[in-house]
Amino acid sequence: MHIPVARPCIEQGEIEAVARVMQSGMLAQGSVVAEFESRFAEYCGVPHAVAANSGTAALHAALLAAGIGPGDTVVVPSFSFIATATSVSMCGALPVFADVDPGSFNLTPDAVLACIRPDTKAVIGVHLFGQPFDVRPIREICDDHGLLLIEDAAQAHGAGYHGKRAGGLADLGCFSFYPTKNMTTGEGGMVTTGNAALAERVRILINHGQSQKYLHTTLGYNYRMTNLGAAIGLVQLGKLERFNERRIANAEYFDRHLKASGLELPCRKEGVRHVYHQYVVKVPPEFPVGREEFMQALQERGVGTAVHYPIPIHRQPVYRDAGCNAKCPVSDTLAASVMSLPVTPHLTGEELRYICDAVFAVAEGHAG
Repeated sequence: MHIPVARPCIEQGEIEAVARVMQSGMLAQGSVVAEFESRFAEYCGVPHAVAANSGTAALHAALLAAGIGPGDTVVVPSFSFIATATSVSMCGALPVFADVDPGSFNLTPDAVLACIRPDTKAVIGVHLFGQPFDVRPIREICDDHGLLLIEDAAQAHGAGYHGKRAGGLADLGCFSFYPTKNMTTGEGGMVTTGNAALAERVRILINHGQSQKYLHTTLGYNYRMTNLGAAIGLVQLGKLERFNERRIANAEYFDRHLKASGLELPCRKEGVRHVYHQYVVKVPPEFPVGREEFMQALQERGVGTAVHYPIPIHRQPVYRDAGCNAKCPVSDTLAASVMSLPVTPHLTGEELRYICDAVFAVAEGHAG
C-alpha cells in the first residue's frame, strides 16, 4: 500500500471546467475569475475578494495595499511557511518574529505584545495547519496600538472562529490555492477584505498598477489569476465543505485510535473549526524511536509523512543576521519534534486503519 502525505483532489468536473475555458479561447484573467472572486467572497462572508496567482502574491499585494514599506516592521510567527515573512521583506519592511503556542502552534497575545515596536504597522496571524489563531485578543492588541491585522489563511479554507469563517476575521485575509491545500486552482491565491478601498488597491497592484487599461498609476505586478485556474477553483469551492468534513472525520479517527501510541496528538481550541490542512503530531523525547527513524520506518511501510516545518523562519539563513527577533524557543522545539500524517479527503477506512496499525507496529518494534 502507498499512502502519500498529501495529494490534490482533482476529478472529472475540474477537467471539464478547464476544457470549457480552453475551448472559449479566453484563457487569461476574465469573467471566470470574476465569478470565482464573487463566490469566494460570499463563502468567506466578506464583500470583496481579489484573485491572485499565488498565496505569496496575495500576501505581498495585501501588505502593499495596506501601505507597508521600508522603515516598517510587521509581527509574524516564526513557526510557519517562509512566505509569511518573505512577503513582508518583499515590501522593504522587516518581519519581527513572535513565538507560538506549543499546543495550537499559533501566535499568542503575549508573544505579539513582546514584539510590538514604535515602527510596527501590522500583525500577520497564521491559521496554521487549518486551525484559526485566537483572533479576538490579538485584534484587541492591534486596535489598542493602531495596527493592521492580516490573516494568513493559506491553510484554512473553510476554517471557523466563533461562527465566522477564515478570511473574514481581520482587515485582510490571504489564501493559497496550491495543489495540496484544502482546495486548489492548480496554483493561485486570494485576498479577502471588508474594506472597498483596500480591495481596489489590491486589484490595481496585481494588474501592473493599472487604474484603467494602459493607465498605470502605481508600480504594480503581474499577479493575476487565469480563467483556467479560476475554473478549477469554482468546482473545488463547490466541494470544499465535503472535503473539509472528510478531513475532520479523518482527524477524529486518528484522535480516537492513536491515543495509546505515545505521540502527542494535535489539539483543537474551543470555539474554532479546525479543517486539518495537516494532521500534525509531536514525537516526544520519550517516544521509543526518533522522529527521522520513525518517518523512515513508516515510509518503508508505504505511509507518507512530512515535517512542517523543519527550520523555524527566524533560523533560516535569509533572516539569521537581518536584525529580526531571534528568541523563539517554542518554535525551535516544534521544528525538532513535529511530523505530519496523511489526512486528505481521499483516505479510505482501510487506509486509515493501515496508518494507525503502521504507527503502532513501528512504536512497538522499538519499545523496550
